[in-house]
Amino acid sequence: MSDTPPDRLSVNPGSPFYDEGALTRGVGIRFKGSEKTNVEEYSVSEGWIRVAAGAAKDRFGNPMTLLLKGKVEPYFRDVVADTAS
Repeated sequence: MSDTPPDRLSVNPGSPFYDEGALTRGVGIRFKGSEKTNVEEYSVSEGWIRVAAGAAKDRFGNPMTLLLKGKVEPYFRDVVADTAS
């Protein structure tokens, strides 16, 4: 696997953009310059992230999400840890 995270990634196993290998490595997200830890899905090329909206669930038990638009910068956490050492 390369050191570049996928253009689009989702944490939902039912999504076509789910990638267990990338999630196992640990993907961090910088959105508009600040670190986000509650991202459910992102798209770099389209410039958006989906974040959980509190503890609310839809009728299927999935978290309710909000779509936020802006600059998305994904990175692998293990690569950052290796360069800091």
